[in-house]
Amino acid sequence: MKETFTIRVNGEKYRVKADPETPMLYILRNDLSLNGPKFGCGLAQCGACLILLDGVAMPSCSYAIQHVGETEITTLEGLSGEEGSLHPVQQSFFEEQAAQCGYCTNGLVVASVALLHRNPHPTEKEIRAELQRNICRCGVHARAIRAVKKLADR
Repeated sequence: MKETFTIRVNGEKYRVKADPETPMLYILRNDLSLNGPKFGCGLAQCGACLILLDGVAMPSCSYAIQHVGETEITTLEGLSGEEGSLHPVQQSFFEEQAAQCGYCTNGLVVASVALLHRNPHPTEKEIRAELQRNICRCGVHARAIRAVKKLADR
């Protein structure tokens, strides 16, 4: 049975009607038209659907709306700055050409933002460990690691 939930996404409050077990991925994409998080595996194993929950990367495909509560959700769209300027991680990914098809880019960027939030100066080993859960068939991991390392070294 559908219930009404109030959620905070990218700094805005929204009221949505959904079954309590509905994964946030569907709420974000279908109800709020936020297409940053992608459906990859549906099993929280590929990273394409990552979002930030109070700054922590979480797979939205397996996180039900009933668990959100007062948590601040940030999607790829919410990372942009004033007037649409890119987040530093997005800018670094752009500069290092760390996206090909773009399907995994959401997860790689979100995971990188979460890592740099926790640890502003991670080692390359820590960056690799954080990004290894993100599956990318285009092979941009080396460029993504380079993009994050560039920010970590500042």
